[in-house]
Amino acid sequence: MQTHILGSPRIGSHRELKKACEQYWAGKTSLTHLLETGKNICLQNWKLQQEAGIDLIPCNDFSYYDQVLDMTLTVGAIPERYQEIASRVSTSELDLYFAMARGYQKEGLDITAMEMTKWFDTNYHYIVPEFQKNQEFKYFSKKIINEFISAKQAGINAKPVIIGPLTYLLLGKEKEEGFDKLDLAENLLPVYIEILKELENHGAEWIQFDEPFLGLDLSEKAKAVYASVYQEIRKQFPNLKLILATYFEGLKDNLSLAVSLPANVLHIDLVRCPEQLDEVLSAIPQTMSLSLGIVDGRNIWKNNFEKSLDFIEKTVSTIGSERVFVAPSCSLLHSPFDLDLETNEQTLSPEIKQWLAFAKQKVYEITALKKLASGKADYQALQQFAENKKALDNRRISSLIHNQGVKDRVEVTTEDDAKRNSPFSIRKEDQHKVLQLPLFPTTTIGSFPQTQEVRTWRSKFKKGELTAEQYDDLLKKETERTIRWQEEIGIDVLVHGEFERNDMVEYFGEQLSGFAFTQNGWVQSYGSRCVKPPVIYGDVHRPHPMTVYWSQYAQSLTQKWVKGMLTGPVTILQWSFVRDDQPRSVTCKQIALAIRDEVNDLEKAGIRIIQIDEPAIREGLPLRKSEWQQYLEWAVEAFRISASGVQDTTQIHTHMCYSEFNDIIHNIADMDADVITIECSRSQMELLQAFADFKYPNEIGPGVYDIHSPRVPSKEEMIHLLKKAQAVIPAQQLWVNPDCGLKTRHWDETEKALIAMVEASREAASTYVTEEKLKNH
Repeated sequence: MQTHILGSPRIGSHRELKKACEQYWAGKTSLTHLLETGKNICLQNWKLQQEAGIDLIPCNDFSYYDQVLDMTLTVGAIPERYQEIASRVSTSELDLYFAMARGYQKEGLDITAMEMTKWFDTNYHYIVPEFQKNQEFKYFSKKIINEFISAKQAGINAKPVIIGPLTYLLLGKEKEEGFDKLDLAENLLPVYIEILKELENHGAEWIQFDEPFLGLDLSEKAKAVYASVYQEIRKQFPNLKLILATYFEGLKDNLSLAVSLPANVLHIDLVRCPEQLDEVLSAIPQTMSLSLGIVDGRNIWKNNFEKSLDFIEKTVSTIGSERVFVAPSCSLLHSPFDLDLETNEQTLSPEIKQWLAFAKQKVYEITALKKLASGKADYQALQQFAENKKALDNRRISSLIHNQGVKDRVEVTTEDDAKRNSPFSIRKEDQHKVLQLPLFPTTTIGSFPQTQEVRTWRSKFKKGELTAEQYDDLLKKETERTIRWQEEIGIDVLVHGEFERNDMVEYFGEQLSGFAFTQNGWVQSYGSRCVKPPVIYGDVHRPHPMTVYWSQYAQSLTQKWVKGMLTGPVTILQWSFVRDDQPRSVTCKQIALAIRDEVNDLEKAGIRIIQIDEPAIREGLPLRKSEWQQYLEWAVEAFRISASGVQDTTQIHTHMCYSEFNDIIHNIADMDADVITIECSRSQMELLQAFADFKYPNEIGPGVYDIHSPRVPSKEEMIHLLKKAQAVIPAQQLWVNPDCGLKTRHWDETEKALIAMVEASREAASTYVTEEKLKNH
């Protein structure tokens, strides 16, 4: 029996990579320092696994920004617009890489970033490969080789982790019509073969190919290409040991394909799909070993050793221990680094902490399971087993978890609780009379830049260096400054800036019952952006208003409308570590009722526009279409419960970003938000086509500039995007806004971009009015 890890967290135990990247982008540190930081994180991960006793330790699971972008650079799929940067003598490979991820605006060049979207159903974002007809690939970056050599020098004969060729193609997007990206496999395969040859020459024995698309719905063509590609790889490399890693879903109708591929080991996710084990055991050939993904790589709950040992015992009794591998369900990229760093008992009580395991602890869970299952358990493993059972028993009976009042409220909710008083056609007229907004009204998505100064105030307040009154006064001044600036540049619907908030989910979780928090439970969302998801351990309710104070204060400063800003129930659920002892749908409804109370209180306080952000609706979709409807029913219901307690004159907004909407557009319409704002600029308004084809009836704000890039778009660029929007959506339905919140941006770029945005809106409105007059004459 062997153990292996599919991948490790790569931000560092104290977010060292985030800090080094951001300092490098700001010109405050050298490329050498950044590269050294990356090497140290890799070494830390390798040594941890080596000391724990992991048999196969991964390399190339580290990334400076995104593993899919790493592969794009490796196979030379560099879009044409970056060729001038690439050709410059002064450009390092990493600078080209960052330009592709973040855009580039200096030295006379102004180049947009590549598109970014969600990695399957996680809150991690990847950079989408761009493919042209007859796309050529070439072996460009040697990152995979360099990391393998580094591991070898550290005394570790590591297992390179590579995104499989089919998953890489399927993650990408055709940037022109008239071809199928699967047809590019023939061009791509030779580059993969070059990489494998070099790895083999350097002494690699094991290769892990990540092929999560084997858990998704596949066309017959895709299945045929899978077979031909892996047959050719095996033909070229008869001695390499190949691990085919699937995760996030069960193999189901792709099982016969997966077991027919010439791999030495098949990895399956038994956390997401435990019921697949029997079918896999019946189908797996004698030439193939089975990797059991039994430790949850995506959540923070301690493994149930008894349940995992049952899986192992069943597998061993069927195929023998020598063909069994023990592993996490997926990469530990989605887990925080180390529970031992959690020392604040006020935010994370000892009782709750004993129920948890972060990445480091999961590594030791895997080695303990191997020892326990193989009958070679030492004292340490036996002690771990006893502690594991004690912690799980404690969690089962803990009084912290259950609140009968919350359970009763969920039980008595009805269909009427999820319905507005009137249909949108009536609400729209009432809202227009009250709000009196111009054509192409401008707004932002919510947050404004959180400067180092603002973060320092929060830190000092938490340490007791500022009193509550002093902290409140500082935040009020920053809020007023932001309101005045928005008035000055002419934004129509203002926001208060959210300077009191640490994170759009954590802030609410801190004020809801049933949530716990960590000091260092950071996970990567994209690039250097890290989030610290709350832990939902028990029944959720709202003990007191959460946002009314700041919304009411901001509204008191201006005659213009100020939006109340909330995070929606599905997003709070998706972006938290969620309890696994009841259905997610029940937890989501509990959160929805808490948000409903907040929406109603905001309305009572005079707030007439309330935004309930739901960027995670699409992310939560099951990976198999056959399971979508059940999820969408409870997710849409949860949003509607949160939004439907208000009068017709109160305008409900929602925001979504980095999602494809085509296949769920009718469900988005069912949410019945008065206004939806969406990310559109990176895709050049492509996402808007789904709303146009559907004839989406409500109002919509397609983002006109990309806030995840430091480049400042021109007024002309935004007007161009607005014209594209007008071509498919009636002008009377359009709002003008950025793609997302501005929290992570700097004030100088934010000010320039928003001034240009307002000017673009005014010019577009003026042009539209003139054109309409000419038409009427």
